[in-house]
Amino acid sequence: MSADDDAERKRIEARLYAKPKAMRRAGGQRPQRQPQRGALTLSGAQALMAQMAAQDAQLGAG
Repeated sequence: MSADDDAERKRIEARLYAKPKAMRRAGGQRPQRQPQRGALTLSGAQALMAQMAAQDAQLGAG
């Protein structure tokens, strides 16, 4: 993509460096995302770590 004049170059540059549309709609803030299906929450991760620690203790790897 090449520009023939400075005005066109500025338009191309503005389009390339513009904020994403979702961010512009949110007033400049990042849009809130829903957790992905199957994503591990903080409490879920802590429970998993506790479970693994208990298994390690049972196996004598602690």
